[in-house]
Amino acid sequence: MNTYGYARVSSSDQNLGRQIQELTKFGIPENKIFCDKKSGKDFERKEYTRLIRRLRQGDLLVIKSIDRLGRNYEAIISEWSKITHKIGANIVVLDMPLLDTREKADNLVGKFIADIVLQVLSFVAENERENIRSRQAEGIALAKQSGTRFGRPKKVFSPDFIKVAEDYNRKRISLNEALELLNMKQSTFFYHMGQYFALFNEKIG
Repeated sequence: MNTYGYARVSSSDQNLGRQIQELTKFGIPENKIFCDKKSGKDFERKEYTRLIRRLRQGDLLVIKSIDRLGRNYEAIISEWSKITHKIGANIVVLDMPLLDTREKADNLVGKFIADIVLQVLSFVAENERENIRSRQAEGIALAKQSGTRFGRPKKVFSPDFIKVAEDYNRKRISLNEALELLNMKQSTFFYHMGQYFALFNEKIG
């Protein structure tokens, strides 16, 4: 039987040190700890994939907390089932002793207990996501009622640009004169012209 550790942070500027320290304290050598610096939204991670390929029946996988495995509980449950039932390895979550699939001293089967706990955690997480979405929707509705506008702020054009744009639009000046007055490239000028007249039409519409 081999024991492996898995550690994950979401971005390259975050530190894996604390997780690795907890895993080595459990007794796992560093050459058997797999680490990713990637989002937990899915399981498409280089080191995690290497770890899963190495896991065999009877092996033990140790992680510091369940969110180091992933963020999406539906995906976690699917992956958990693959590891514990299909591969036949065990999992220990250090921060949550109930998530330990090894057989307990009182002869209750660890996999059974851990599966139930994981299902409860999944329900709580999904409930919280729904509550957050509901609170966000309520907050946006209240903000709109009070006059708050969402989206990108409108571009502010300088008086010089407005004068040149209007003069060019009314054929008072040529394109070359407009570009020279504004010190702009033709593509930049036409881009801002489009933006300006789109805003102007919205105001008078």
